[in-house]
Amino acid sequence: MSERGGFGPFLLGLGVGAVLGFLFAPELGDASRTKLSRKLRDLRDLAAEKAGELLDTAEDEEDEAPTARVAIERRLTEAKRRRRGAKGASREEEEEPLA
Repeated sequence: MSERGGFGPFLLGLGVGAVLGFLFAPELGDASRTKLSRKLRDLRDLAAEKAGELLDTAEDEEDEAPTARVAIERRLTEAKRRRRGAKGASREEEEEPLA
């Protein structure tokens, strides 16, 4: 089989499909466009509503949980306190006289 074809058969198929679509369409073009635009508007409103809910949820979680920077600073401060406590204990042991 030789590969003949190219762009011509594609355009022919596109034209035949468009003609068949217009012939067998269940309703008029104006009604289809109106219905389609209404559905698209509803989807847009639903997407905006969901995005708003996600933003509200993210803001609530942000208020409740500390930021990563705050959590790291807190852990660093606690580690410094523990280290100072450990150094103080070892100094006390060194200062005690040996019997």
